[in-house]
Amino acid sequence: MRVTHPSAVLVAWGNAWLTGHVGLDEAADAVERLGGPHVVAGIPDQPGETPLRGGLAAFRVAGLSAFRLALPTPGDPLGLTGPPEFNVAAIEAEEAALLTIGDRTFGLIPAEDRRGSSYVGTRWTVHETRSAVADTPGLPEADHKLSLAVREATESLMTVDGTLEWRPEIAEALGALRESHHHEQVGGLAPGYPARAHRVAALAGRLAVVVGLARGTESATLSSAQVQRRTEALRDLDKAVRRAQVAACNSVLDPVR
Repeated sequence: MRVTHPSAVLVAWGNAWLTGHVGLDEAADAVERLGGPHVVAGIPDQPGETPLRGGLAAFRVAGLSAFRLALPTPGDPLGLTGPPEFNVAAIEAEEAALLTIGDRTFGLIPAEDRRGSSYVGTRWTVHETRSAVADTPGLPEADHKLSLAVREATESLMTVDGTLEWRPEIAEALGALRESHHHEQVGGLAPGYPARAHRVAALAGRLAVVVGLARGTESATLSSAQVQRRTEALRDLDKAVRRAQVAACNSVLDPVR
């Protein structure tokens, strides 16, 4: 799985901008620290491509009020509401940022933008999507399930009988997360988010690293049953991580209870 999603950065800093915690320039700078210069293509009534700052400003003038994150995978369209052609594109990219603009919703999908021998940036393509809000977990639910996923993955993957072989950094990362996930330092989002969202986002980011490392580890000594057990454990952990990332980025929009 991808560790850092451009869409997550755009959603977090976009919401910080909309809620007045940062200015447009600060938000755009934070987004462009990942993936170089950003341009937006397909803005209604604006032909061609627009630099990120100009695109965000145009959306704001049109009534932009919220950013939401989608992190879908095949069979799990997390954060998506359609139409099908947009869902297919977002699933292929494994991410999207959804913008509420008046009574309409637009989806932005990022892709690497290479031009010539030295220019590397990010190009966002705008799609109009259905205006319904996707059914995604709230922050408390996602936090709880992520904690369970850490424990279950540790028990499944770090067996004491030597049946699974891991690179040392994977075992070390899992062990550290098991011992310390209730004491994560605040970080990982943008200003204006609650402390719990910062903690959940930071933990989910570290777990994404673990999943990526573990998926890149192969062992010819594993039986088919052991391979299946590892595959299921990583799939469940990946699912919990993606839900935690979505819940953390969208939490600033949660109703105050």
